[in-house]
Amino acid sequence: MSPPYVGTELEYVRDAVEKNRKICGDGPYTKMCQRWLEDKLHSEKMLLTTSGTTALEMAAMLCELEPGDEVILPSYTFSSTATAFLREGASLVFVDILPETKNIDPEAIEAAITERTKVVVPVHYAGVACDMDEILRIAGKYDLLVVEDAAQGVSSLYRGRHLGTIGDIGCFSFHETKNYSMGEGGAISVNNPRFRERADVIREKGTNRSNFLRGQVDKYTWVDEGSSFLPSDMNAAYLWGQLQSMEKIFANRMATWDYYDGALSSLCEKGRLELPIIPDGCSHNAHMYYVLLSDLEERTSFISFLKEKGVGSAFHYVPLHSAPAGQRFGRYNGEDNFTTATYERLVRLPLYYGMSDEDREAVVRAVYDYFGEGE
Repeated sequence: MSPPYVGTELEYVRDAVEKNRKICGDGPYTKMCQRWLEDKLHSEKMLLTTSGTTALEMAAMLCELEPGDEVILPSYTFSSTATAFLREGASLVFVDILPETKNIDPEAIEAAITERTKVVVPVHYAGVACDMDEILRIAGKYDLLVVEDAAQGVSSLYRGRHLGTIGDIGCFSFHETKNYSMGEGGAISVNNPRFRERADVIREKGTNRSNFLRGQVDKYTWVDEGSSFLPSDMNAAYLWGQLQSMEKIFANRMATWDYYDGALSSLCEKGRLELPIIPDGCSHNAHMYYVLLSDLEERTSFISFLKEKGVGSAFHYVPLHSAPAGQRFGRYNGEDNFTTATYERLVRLPLYYGMSDEDREAVVRAVYDYFGEGE
């Protein structure tokens, strides 16, 4: 895996340092990135953060959770999805995923709702949208907030709407492993108007500095809880170079995704492995390409075989409900029909910006060699 780099990033970073002389948070590049993302993703309010994790932590603070309030989330996700809400005193309720997309099962959400449920957190796995229509229907029925973990979903669509802009709040990641990067960084899309002013306050260490800068107050002071969630403008300058090349990065990643999907289809037809499924109405961003093996033993031998062939591959999330902290701070509701099975069977293949035809072909050749078949 190689972090995305298009070649213009350092020019913008140098500009931030030498011309703007503004390298702390909320400089010119931060504001440019926010406006660009608002326009591109059709977000009413986008704020850059220091990471996808801190975007989730801001979202959890905005939800005004009280000790004992319950948050429903998939067990098949990264720890940040859980810890952000845990920090606010929430009780975590893990539920199962759908076998087709590895996204949270809406039926499992509804079955897990109690009088203490406050928030639902759909995680758009591999940049493929959850069933947001059904999740929003359930949230409306029970008066719940919806916080989208769209860390992997920048530029993905659900029925024409950008992921992260559909629920009350959406959270993105610009970590070096994501499609578009600033090294460490993220963003929060504040879609519910009731949260927009407070989001500024929380992000500015609990002060009303944003109102001061807009000329709405004659001085700023401490008014609420908060923290320093502002990324350096140097990081934002790097991201600006990535955003300017979004279509180029997207096209290159999609070419690799499409190549894998076509080249491995015959193995899928023979029942040797399973490939990703993209539901109708979903337009993904080629964040990840994975295959599913038959069981844990085959997954382990598959990864080992590819490594011997010089191809790096990896499994993904260990289910949170099986982790020590998950058992301590949360509970699993319902049956674990697909979560653990997905963990035991799923393998991610190499996919990164700038991947050459030769690299793609080497990966596919190694997969065929594992099964003892010619392409």
